[in-house]
Amino acid sequence: MAGDLWEPAVFKARVDDVLHRFVAAEADKFASIDPVLLPVAEQLEATVARGKRLRAAFCYWGWRAVGQPDDDALVRAAASMELVHAAAIVHDDLIDESPLRHGLPTAHIALRGAVRGRRRAAAAARSLAMLVGDLLLELAGQLFTTSGLPVAYLSRARPLWSALARELIAGECLEILRTGSAPDTEGSLKVIRYKTAKYTVEQPLLIGGVLAGAGGRLCEGYSAYGLPLGEAFQLRDDLLGVFGSPGHTGKACTDDLRGRRPTALLAETWRAADERDRQRLRSFLGKQDLDEEGMQTVREMMCRLGAPERIEEMITARSQEALGALHELDVPRPAATALTALAHSVTTRLS
Repeated sequence: MAGDLWEPAVFKARVDDVLHRFVAAEADKFASIDPVLLPVAEQLEATVARGKRLRAAFCYWGWRAVGQPDDDALVRAAASMELVHAAAIVHDDLIDESPLRHGLPTAHIALRGAVRGRRRAAAAARSLAMLVGDLLLELAGQLFTTSGLPVAYLSRARPLWSALARELIAGECLEILRTGSAPDTEGSLKVIRYKTAKYTVEQPLLIGGVLAGAGGRLCEGYSAYGLPLGEAFQLRDDLLGVFGSPGHTGKACTDDLRGRRPTALLAETWRAADERDRQRLRSFLGKQDLDEEGMQTVREMMCRLGAPERIEEMITARSQEALGALHELDVPRPAATALTALAHSVTTRLS
């Protein structure tokens, strides 16, 4: 990976090594305060044990596309994007009451063991998970600022860090505020844009670019590539959330419907449905004991109304828009090749 050839597995291993070493050291310091904190420290490490490391990859290639060489300090800075993602996952699973992530219990479920037998144990575990997410955000900033990059470089990226946090939290708030309201495609796309698209692709790219000294025109190109690609990423996630295999996604397929999440897939289904279909759909939305038979009924309705096909069309249109914007950028060939490969990987994935 130190050369120009994009080897995703090699890059992922580098990021994993940074994350595991850094978080393990911080978890040890945390647990040393009091032995009772050990389960929380273990959960802190568990949250970063897995991941595709896409956000780190986009940050890395945002740097390389400016013409900067491979740099271990930059890899450390890029790895901090994954701690932001880990924090977002913990908080998102908590808000959505999701039981599984990567096929394992989510933080607020896993931490019940630390408070077993206590009155209101589930609430206590949720509080612990919230604090794990908060600590991960602090660690993200710490890893970034201690990455080894020059202070002047880090200072250039500070406003983007503020924007990343503001927009990510705004997206989460939008999802909460829109949950339970009448499904609306434009509203759902706005949630996607702020909750996922920006911090998954656009902001990591921009941070990597600004660290490397990218000018305004290149940054505009990064946004033109990153924003539609980030939206395509989440639209694929929405499809996988209902039609994907839990064995691949590692998540419960009932989460979106049980939580009445304002996904574009649900909004497109609602838009095409007549009153009879809407009445039928209402009987499943928010149903806490939704089973596979009910899920299959909803899937069949969605397919009959053509909603999955329209989401696929949205994904294709956004992917083509992103690749078109990339084609217009004057970046080194290795960066163009890697960013093209990343665009394909985030839109054609199974998990």
